[in-house]
Amino acid sequence: MVQISVNGKMIALDVAPDTPLLWCLRDHVGLTGSKYGCGIGLCGACSVLMDGVSVRSCSIPVSAVGRAKITTVEGLDDKVAKSLQAAWQKLDVSQCGYCQSGQLVSATALLRKKRNPSDADIDAALSGNLCRCATYVRIRAAVKEAAKALL
Repeated sequence: MVQISVNGKMIALDVAPDTPLLWCLRDHVGLTGSKYGCGIGLCGACSVLMDGVSVRSCSIPVSAVGRAKITTVEGLDDKVAKSLQAAWQKLDVSQCGYCQSGQLVSATALLRKKRNPSDADIDAALSGNLCRCATYVRIRAAVKEAAKALL
């Protein structure tokens, strides 16, 4: 039995310690916003926040979570996240949408640390989040729009 904090709630999971966090979240907790993309932590579709840092949940065994606080895209509800979600809608960022939860998670981590990021800051923070539809220009514009709304 493993206990983890997800979106502010303690959850007990009866899983093997080496089970990837992604599968715990999706299959055992029912939070399907984090997506399976590559399975090796390279695409960012599975991104979640661990103590406020964007991490790849597909490559983290649940036993490594410990007392860290996990926040999934479903748990993003602060001013920063709401600003990003509004900008995403306003600028019609999503095409297929598969990568968007990971993009939003990573963008939230960025704007919580740096309220007025440069293009280079945005590119660096989101560089591990791949978008097959190549909406990178709109993603960057949405992050800037959200940042502007937060100032």
